Amino acid sequence: MQTTLRGYTNTPTSLFSKFFTAQPKPPKGYYIYGDVGTGKTMVMDMFYSHVETQKKKRVHFHGFMLDVHKRIHRLKQSMPKRKAGKMAKSYDPIAPVAEEISEEACLLCFDEFQVTDIADAMILKQLFENLFLNGVVVVATSNRPPEDLYKNGLQRVNFVPFIAVLQKYCRTLRLDSGIDYRKRNRPSAGKLYFLSSDADAEATLDKMFDELAFKQNDITRPRMLNVHGRKVRLNKACGTIADCTFEELCDRPLGASDYLEISRLFDTVFIRHIPLLTLNKKTQARRLITLVDAFYDHKVRVVLLADHPLESIFVHGEDHDHNDSHILMDDLGLKRDSASSLSIFSGEEEMFAFQRTVSRLTEMQTDEYWLEGDRSTK
Repeated sequence: MQTTLRGYTNTPTSLFSKFFTAQPKPPKGYYIYGDVGTGKTMVMDMFYSHVETQKKKRVHFHGFMLDVHKRIHRLKQSMPKRKAGKMAKSYDPIAPVAEEISEEACLLCFDEFQVTDIADAMILKQLFENLFLNGVVVVATSNRPPEDLYKNGLQRVNFVPFIAVLQKYCRTLRLDSGIDYRKRNRPSAGKLYFLSSDADAEATLDKMFDELAFKQNDITRPRMLNVHGRKVRLNKACGTIADCTFEELCDRPLGASDYLEISRLFDTVFIRHIPLLTLNKKTQARRLITLVDAFYDHKVRVVLLADHPLESIFVHGEDHDHNDSHILMDDLGLKRDSASSLSIFSGEEEMFAFQRTVSRLTEMQTDEYWLEGDRSTK
């Protein structure tokens, strides 16, 4: 595929050729899936770094969809205001957004292709159909096979046609060695994961923060982040070091855009007081998964203080209060028996994704990762 893509472009050489000359047929992309830590991202990144085409983008799927929704919002805002007493003309921004993206890249490489948001699920078919028709080649990694994407999601019947589109334009490749290479015995960066029960754990983290902060050209102070016009306050930071609690990062209604901004500003983040994540806290668990994905993708270093060992943070089988879930089912007009299997109520998606989180956090404690994340040397 690297050879096939050498010099490939989806941009017509002239206006004449755009309308009257047949464009070269784009090669099929690849959808690479398998268990966590089996080398999918590494293989894709090797391909991306060597492929000889100028119009290429490599992006985490979360970040890509955030950008798509921002573009949709911008196009809708640019439409003329509806006059009083007149019906607004229907406007579909998906095709124009796909065309914009197609002009910027003929190759899109997605890391962690996963669909958990109904807003994403409902537009993917139309968005990717237009991207493919505009000659965009897609290479993606995922932990799920295509047919399991958005499994048990709300209104999945409207999402399923996207799977056929994806399989039409991408070859499916399973990469599964049965080994999580992130968990290989590699030199540790020292102790970076602490238990609340450890003697003097809080004091140890305080000392680590002070040592790192001493090297910063800043004072320890609260920081206010501006994320798409919203203010997000972090109570304690110094230069590129942030000292946060789980409550600050995952109990508040934050999302991928907030975590990407934190990743941009900080190279080291302390996360204290991570509790046991039962199904009662699956929303917080989902935020932690998104947070770790963003940090891992941007080589942000972490120091963690948790109530339980890493492998035992998320517990699926614990008894939990169903009241909130039942209220939501009633609001959506869903029958409780049939709705209980939906991923937003069952916690299945969080449990599946958390395997990746554990794998990534394991690698993030290695000496190699810690050194790569030091931005002071760059």
